[in-house]
Amino acid sequence: MESIVIFGGSGFIGTHLSKALLGQGEHVIVVDLQPPRFIHEYLDYIHGDVRDLSKLDINQSINRIYNFAAIHTTPGHRSYEYYETNIAGANQVCKFAEENNVHEIIFTSSISVYGPDEDKKDERTQLTPNSSYGYSKMLAEQIHKAWVDRNPGRILSIVRPAVVFGPGEGGNFTRLATMLQKGFFVYPGRKDTIKACIYVDDLLFLINEARNSSNRFELFNGAYPEMYTLEDIVMTFKRDHFNKVKVFTVPKFVVLGAAKFFQIFNVFNVGIHPDRVMKLIRSTNIYPSWLDDNNVRLPGNIESALKRWSQETDGKFN
Repeated sequence: MESIVIFGGSGFIGTHLSKALLGQGEHVIVVDLQPPRFIHEYLDYIHGDVRDLSKLDINQSINRIYNFAAIHTTPGHRSYEYYETNIAGANQVCKFAEENNVHEIIFTSSISVYGPDEDKKDERTQLTPNSSYGYSKMLAEQIHKAWVDRNPGRILSIVRPAVVFGPGEGGNFTRLATMLQKGFFVYPGRKDTIKACIYVDDLLFLINEARNSSNRFELFNGAYPEMYTLEDIVMTFKRDHFNKVKVFTVPKFVVLGAAKFFQIFNVFNVGIHPDRVMKLIRSTNIYPSWLDDNNVRLPGNIESALKRWSQETDGKFN
């Protein structure tokens, strides 16, 4: 049996992908610094670091590789760490694919390659990253693209996911749901902030659609086309799951003042980074034009996604 290798497979998206592939009868090998979040008879784990795969030996045929390994929390790491892991990892994964005669890679990049801007952006937009994470992902894309260009028999899919949410995420949407469960939510300065997002199962559907195209190379944004605002997301939560929640708005000048305050006192490690404060009022206005170009329709939207998440977690949204 051929195996599928997932670098970074112990993470949130990798865990959902592993379960989906195992459900299809595939044999999965997870290579990660952390062990998988679950056990399965057809799931093998190898402790490995994508920064150095020179000693990685998989003595069996490999059907394809998913490269999900990355340092991505921003802020949260020193600048060099993003480059060290994301760029060195891209080089190592592509080298491993060449040495093991693997002809297909699926790579998760990020919408951070576009940089922060209120203007609508899609796959044809010029990349203007402004963070070490965004730059490292842009360069990692180029490394994977060079890999596929070196051999006409190779296949590459690059997805730029927006905010991905669902069971086990533990990120922005989980924190939002936790606040709503407490009965209140405070809009940080504005309600119309566009937050590109996608449910994890719908992202996996999109990746599979790209893999099934007739092209050797596909590049696409992983986001819903509806361009949801923060208010859209909160009101969907409120209507379908937390109808008694109270919502308030903090004036924008307060949020901006907080950002400046934390910028001044960040040297004292107060625990709140000014970049996180600014993220609250910045849009991620990313549109998935690839869907239109290829007549692909996602199976869900924000309403159905939250309902699925609730059903899978007994309403806990964890």
